[in-house]
Amino acid sequence: MNSATITNPANRVIVPLDVPGYDEAIALLNQLPEVTFWKVGLELFVSDGARILGELKARKKRIFLDLKFHDIPNTMAGAARAAGRYGVDLLTIHACAGSNALKATQAAAVEGAAQINVPPPNVIAVTLLTSIAPEQLSQELKVNADVKTYAEGMAQLAKTSGLAGAVCSPLEASLLRELCGPDFVLVCPGVRPSWSSQGDQSRVMTPSEAIAAGATYLVIGRPITQADNPAIAWQQILDELNGKLNKMAN
Repeated sequence: MNSATITNPANRVIVPLDVPGYDEAIALLNQLPEVTFWKVGLELFVSDGARILGELKARKKRIFLDLKFHDIPNTMAGAARAAGRYGVDLLTIHACAGSNALKATQAAAVEGAAQINVPPPNVIAVTLLTSIAPEQLSQELKVNADVKTYAEGMAQLAKTSGLAGAVCSPLEASLLRELCGPDFVLVCPGVRPSWSSQGDQSRVMTPSEAIAAGATYLVIGRPITQADNPAIAWQQILDELNGKLNKMAN
């Protein structure tokens, strides 16, 4: 997926359904009908996963199933095979699970989708959670590499293992775009408009900065979903991105 080919800003923004249950998810979907790409994470999936995924498919929405599998290869493959049968568009796993797990997960996701004759998800690997600050990486996780070097290694591992892309901080997007090429999918959380709070993210950029850095998709949650008027916040972000995309095209 070459990010340069996605010219509609509405198709570049993934909004998280970070709510506790089905009713709250439906309320948010109804509040933001223009959103085309939604993320379903652990809380909502554990609460009501199959039902909300079915509702999103019925509404013809694209789905980012953000469950970040991290286990032994056989267990990850089994979960990915089941996820492939949901017909989702993106599926996350942790790159640090290692190449055997990444390859097994990729193959199983394709197999699961084929069982019900739907396109397989793009399996993408989390390089490093955007909530992890550099000092935590070294002091708490005991990783000797700096953040950029670590993210680079995890993204290259994902690519050589046959995955479609990676999840990374927008601060690493430019480097990973150069290393992994134009078709490697880069999904960037940690994106915050200049008018919003940074929250618990440690490594952030504005939407237009992230696009310029090479992000394929932006995950933007609380600046939209917790705004006084989510629809207005959504439109403000699209207006900013539309200006950036027009400049990049000219």
